[in-house]
Amino acid sequence: MKVIHPLKPIYNSQSKVLILGSFPSIKSRENNFYYSHPRNRFWKTLEKVFNENIGNSNKDKENFLLTHKIALFDVVKSCDITLSCDNSIKDVIPNDIKKIVANSNIKIIFTTGLKAYNLYNKFLADDLEIEAIKLLSPSPANCKKGIETKLVDNYKIIKKYLD
Repeated sequence: MKVIHPLKPIYNSQSKVLILGSFPSIKSRENNFYYSHPRNRFWKTLEKVFNENIGNSNKDKENFLLTHKIALFDVVKSCDITLSCDNSIKDVIPNDIKKIVANSNIKIIFTTGLKAYNLYNKFLADDLEIEAIKLLSPSPANCKKGIETKLVDNYKIIKKYLD
């Protein structure tokens, strides 16, 4: 089923890093905000990395990102997708990331998982000429043993690019 990305990118002129997911889950589309599935570990991981409480509202989360100079968006503008399964994504039309990069201070891009990383490299990397670093997926589908600790350790690299 063809689905169009409904969320706006979060960034401002001070943003230094861009975190890209693949495409919003059903829950994220319903809640009109990124990583909204209650079992997704994205926000809890950032809380631990930055050692602070982000809050639960979409506005709290947006304020956290902007305060820490983090931009957030997804690679895919529209695609065919089954439920929220990244592995089912096909017929991709990518988002325009150039506008975000041109209107910010972004020097590095992180992707939340392999699918976002592969899609970034396939559709966007050549135009942007910005390296992408693949982070572990915070998705509830990624249920490997000890993943919470691994996620926090993996995501700590973000702070290196914010200093």
